[in-house]
Amino acid sequence: MQRIAYEWGEVPVPDEVGAAVAESGARIVFCTQSETSTGVVADVQGLKAAVGDAVLVVDAISSLGAVPLDTDAWGIDVVVGGSQKALMSPPGLAMASVAERLWPTLPPARSFYFDWARARKAQEVFDAAFTPAVSLIRGLDVALGMLLDGGLEAAFERHVRLGRATRAGLKAMGVELFSPDEDSSSVVTVARVPDGIDGTELLRHLRDRHGVTLAPGQGGLKGKIFRIGHIGWFDIFDITAALAAVELSLSELGAEIERGFAVTRAFEAYEQSARVA
Repeated sequence: MQRIAYEWGEVPVPDEVGAAVAESGARIVFCTQSETSTGVVADVQGLKAAVGDAVLVVDAISSLGAVPLDTDAWGIDVVVGGSQKALMSPPGLAMASVAERLWPTLPPARSFYFDWARARKAQEVFDAAFTPAVSLIRGLDVALGMLLDGGLEAAFERHVRLGRATRAGLKAMGVELFSPDEDSSSVVTVARVPDGIDGTELLRHLRDRHGVTLAPGQGGLKGKIFRIGHIGWFDIFDITAALAAVELSLSELGAEIERGFAVTRAFEAYEQSARVA
């Protein structure tokens, strides 16, 4: 196994990954399309082109339904998704897409639950290989209907617009972005905690004083960043409410920020995006 390491917040470079695969002779490449810890969205289309005949397995847990992922057209070999992110359903369901050419090569299942061949055979006759979580599946069916009725392109556009609004609002406060300042970062926006502010205290203050729950940093970024998600069932009012709470909390904790501009800039960025689209 060969690990290709990038610093937190860096975007994988397809040519670098492809070179490492060619050098090592790796036959399988694992990657995450949307890394919610940092806000980075990888170019999986470019990665597949770069790794050639190697099997590309994509973790699309948070990206499926939020950003484009054209599995067949891009030649992605395996995609694994989940119900709880952009698909707007409770956690508990996982789904996998496997290229037809790979089915004969799959090793025997090591457990009944993860027997993909058994599950596929049952689904071909509209059955289930084991008792499914029926309530979750019914919920996912409703969520998928909402996405498809509105159109996937509209869903992708909405995530882009919410990302632009979030970034604009944070920058208007003078808060430094950690995630890329570009439209690829449309699942979650990550910001650095201002100097002199305890990131853990900031999130506690937001939750306890203003009823807004944001995500903390992980690993070495714990206490140094905070994350505003705009994935799934969110609209511009959710984002502006979060931005207003961040501005107020930072001020109450003594941070030197620009006040009174974040919400206005967020609305402007959101509306300008609609006109451009």
